[in-house]
Amino acid sequence: MNKKMRDWLIIVVIFLIAWFCPVPEGLTWGSWHIFSVFIATIIGFILQPIPMGAMAFLGIAVAGMTKVLSAKVILGGFGSTTLWLIICAFFFAKGFEKTGLGRRIAFVVIRAFGKKSLSLAYSIGLASLILGPAIPSNTARAGGVLFPVIKSLSEAYDSQPGPTAKRLGSFLMSVTFQIDAVVSAMFLTSMAANPLIADFAQKTLGITISWGGWIEATIVPGLCALIVVVLATYLINRPEIKATPKAPELARQELEAMGKMSRHEWIMLFVFVLALVLWITSGITKFDNTIVAILGIAILLVTGVLEWTDISGHKQAWTTFVWTGFIMLLSAQLNSSGFIKWFAHGIMTHMAGLPWIVSAFLAMAIYLYSHYGFASMTAHVSAMYVGLISVAAAAGAPPFVAAFSVAMAASLCGVLTHYGTGPAPVYFGAGYVSQGKWWQIGFVMSVLNICIFYFVGLAWWKVLGLW
Repeated sequence: MNKKMRDWLIIVVIFLIAWFCPVPEGLTWGSWHIFSVFIATIIGFILQPIPMGAMAFLGIAVAGMTKVLSAKVILGGFGSTTLWLIICAFFFAKGFEKTGLGRRIAFVVIRAFGKKSLSLAYSIGLASLILGPAIPSNTARAGGVLFPVIKSLSEAYDSQPGPTAKRLGSFLMSVTFQIDAVVSAMFLTSMAANPLIADFAQKTLGITISWGGWIEATIVPGLCALIVVVLATYLINRPEIKATPKAPELARQELEAMGKMSRHEWIMLFVFVLALVLWITSGITKFDNTIVAILGIAILLVTGVLEWTDISGHKQAWTTFVWTGFIMLLSAQLNSSGFIKWFAHGIMTHMAGLPWIVSAFLAMAIYLYSHYGFASMTAHVSAMYVGLISVAAAAGAPPFVAAFSVAMAASLCGVLTHYGTGPAPVYFGAGYVSQGKWWQIGFVMSVLNICIFYFVGLAWWKVLGLW
């Protein structure tokens, strides 16, 4: 039996077992069978015998044909404003890629701060931080924009995979990957699943997290984590070359080759700043975050920065639209049908008597380290986020702490393995870091990240009056 057949067999068996087993006490027929479709779809996302978009179509068909959900309810799930914000964020990323503005920003920062290997790493962190709000795909940001820059810098110092990897390349590859995970946690629009998380938090715990509210909550623990993670990676995977005078020179040469900023780059920069200002001030202006994003895309289309074919032909965006919309719908139905409340109550019986501060930390840690079994950040969010924040809240954790601590783990968990998030295969596949070293760095960084984001975050959220 080949792998594809085995994967299909696993999916079908799990679905049939869930579907035909007795409905647990405390649940209705409908809620349990929604869960049957949900769990089979999630397993399909993990194993991927067919692409995720195709698996979502299959799940939609099964949900409709078995009358678990009506056609009206299913199709209504694709009208979510959160879903459209995710899609618009992909189109913003396309604008950065097409105009070259993302590469220009990276090289400008490296030219200014990249004279030593450690300061070079911090300059990469600054570049990633600048790009974070506008490029929602960590794969596009770290793999598409930054990876070619990092590879060029490594090769400039004759650091290649193999005997010379330790000269500089091994450090730069590992530290850039670790930086990306922290930046992914810091903005509502820096990781594709973050708006999905905000939607789940609102529907499950009644917590509304705006763009400005997200960065307000992450700015202190996020900056602390960036400082610590870069230094810790430097100590664990110390480069042989400490001074990097060629890096600013390489950046200067690249910027000269790019020439002056084009009209399209200026427009892209204007739209980026405009969107940031409107997102940050949404509490005052009452402009919806999704409408702001749509306005930005409209300006890019009218001015010719993006062509309509860039929108209609963006396969990754529309694939995300299909499967994310269906998962958001199933999660909302699981919540409204009482399944999530039942699930949280069941886990709470094993956490009885623990202080809420411990229970919330355990929920965060369980989420983070369970990512060893996942190859997709968004599939992980879909499978576990709602259940774990419900557990933390049921243990007495303030709703914001429950929702946001696990939300941070949803990005930070990507550091663990060489397969757990989109950029991982890109950076690991470059051949500069061994698998053992990769996992060692990932585990150490996971411990540092979870402690910083939980305990520093907890103190900061208290200062902000969020709990």
